[in-house]
Amino acid sequence: MLDANRQQLRQKYFDVWNRYLEKLPMEALDLQICDLILAHPEYHSIFSQPDKFMDKDYLPEQGESNPFLHLSLHLGIREQISTNRPEGIGMVYENLMSRHQDNHQVEHILMECMMAQLFEAQQKQQMPDEKVYIEALRKL
Repeated sequence: MLDANRQQLRQKYFDVWNRYLEKLPMEALDLQICDLILAHPEYHSIFSQPDKFMDKDYLPEQGESNPFLHLSLHLGIREQISTNRPEGIGMVYENLMSRHQDNHQVEHILMECMMAQLFEAQQKQQMPDEKVYIEALRKL
């Protein structure tokens, strides 16, 4: 999925949701995506209408949240936790889980930090600094 363009990425989400609805077998990544879609019922109708939402632009300045970006951030956080990269994110996750007891809420907390770091890097036109990111995570 790292090499996917916007349309390919979105198609993956539509395909996974369709496979779920039709009770078809899925690969490991598909199961992860399906789990995230199921955890976000507010997006179910979007993933059921690829013709309507494949090319939709989501504008934050109009209060719109991009479901594809949102779920991709969840996937990114889960990957970071599973690989403990940046080193220490696993411990940050465990500490947050002990306080909040809600995986979804903890992922959202981590995602906000990730987004802030990505935004800052984009503003500076540079790659995100993993050390700065993990230090920000440790302050959560």
